[in-house]
Amino acid sequence: MSKVLLDKKDMERAVTRMAHEIIEKNKGIKTICLVGIQRGGVHIANRLSAKLKEIEGSDLPVGTLDISLYRDDLNVRKDQPVVRRTQVPCEINNKKVVLVDDVLFTGRSIRAAMDAVMDLGRPSAIQLAVLVDRGHRELPIKADYVGKNIPTSMNETVAVELIEDGEEDRVVLE
Repeated sequence: MSKVLLDKKDMERAVTRMAHEIIEKNKGIKTICLVGIQRGGVHIANRLSAKLKEIEGSDLPVGTLDISLYRDDLNVRKDQPVVRRTQVPCEINNKKVVLVDDVLFTGRSIRAAMDAVMDLGRPSAIQLAVLVDRGHRELPIKADYVGKNIPTSMNETVAVELIEDGEEDRVVLE
């Protein structure tokens, strides 16, 4: 049984609010670099970039980050990781890197993403933007920008379905 937690309009409002919060906290967008975590985080980062351009009037390139080889469960996974593209089109040294992901759960993916970013350079700060924070942290990681906090049980799954993947824009609890 699935329950829709966010529909297309809810997602648009969340991205708009997060964009305004990013601008406010960073006093504009000149000092930031958006980096989406493969896969869903890249789509959310692109949406944030478009909204930031709409508000601020200037382009903000979006980098893509693959964390497959940085995960702490590589040795216990049955499947080989599918390695995707990492491409960061801006210099991250002395920039504020805003990592973007679709769902924040245990924090382990974000830890892996921070390790990957540090291998690319030395940002002045790393901030985190997530569409959904579902709780259950195993590491001391907290998002700076959250579209929606959705408390869940451990046996539930939060699925972010995006039009970029051929789905209808929505967040579903399964």
